[in-house]
Amino acid sequence: MLTAPHAHQGLSVDTLMYRVNISLLPVVILAFLQYGPQSVLLIFCCLLTALVCEALCLKLNPNAQGHTLDGAAILTALILALSLPPHAPLWLGALGSFIAIVFGKHIYGGLGQNLFNPAMLARVVLLIAFPVEMTRWVDPAAFYDGAFYRLGVDGVTSATLLGGFKESGHQHLHLLANLLGNRNGSLGETSFLLLLAGGLWLIWQRVFSWHIPVATLLGCLVPGTLHWLISPTGIVPPLAQLTSGGLILGAFYILTDPVTGPGSVRGRLIFGALAGFITYCIRAFGNFPEGMAFAVLLVNAVTPLIDNYTQPKAYGYVGGKEKSS
Repeated sequence: MLTAPHAHQGLSVDTLMYRVNISLLPVVILAFLQYGPQSVLLIFCCLLTALVCEALCLKLNPNAQGHTLDGAAILTALILALSLPPHAPLWLGALGSFIAIVFGKHIYGGLGQNLFNPAMLARVVLLIAFPVEMTRWVDPAAFYDGAFYRLGVDGVTSATLLGGFKESGHQHLHLLANLLGNRNGSLGETSFLLLLAGGLWLIWQRVFSWHIPVATLLGCLVPGTLHWLISPTGIVPPLAQLTSGGLILGAFYILTDPVTGPGSVRGRLIFGALAGFITYCIRAFGNFPEGMAFAVLLVNAVTPLIDNYTQPKAYGYVGGKEKSS
């Protein structure tokens, strides 16, 4: 029996998950305003598939932790949907949610048992298996006539800022568009300000601490800025690195997953910095313009190693031996 006093914040799994889901609502609304009903259908398809798969997996494994509406499956589907192209086929979203819930989560035993972030595992599988569908971007400006969304417009395809630089070496940074979200990119990674505001609100709500987000941003931007200062034509400017792609989404909403990240403060700092640095390396030297999803899976894989070397010593132990009384 546990007799010692234990501090508790009063935050359940359901509460934590739904707070993160709520913080993403402004991003979802912006996606609808930018890309119209197609974006809502894609998100709904991901959510429905994830909930159905969650319910079936829990039925097959009654010993698994959690329940269908605890918010975890909803969050996984939402992050996956927000990392997809706005007009991705609905079947792609459904397949991604199936992979995330079944192969990214329940194959390990369910809630709290998975080694890799389920949404990013699914995204990487989709990117490798369906590269054309996963890199078909549309320009949100093509959907507007004045201030209103135009129905019946398929959209104008165009490369993202990072993708365009990777292909042609040209840099066309429109900082205001990046901050507000009026640019092409994945469904939920376009608005830097909305993602930053949601992430800061989650820190204020103590859903997670600041260590991983700050370490991730520094891990990517410090070497990225040095690279840009040495070779301005070799990489996009630091502000473009910060406000483009999935860096801010990954730093606040994906890497902060408590299941797949380290438990200690020192471990979180190492974890975040390593993820940011891997993201920079893929962006600068890899074949893919964006590297956050790959970085997440790689640092998830080394989390047990980080935990092994950064867990604080138990009270009463000195130099690996129990302190004599």
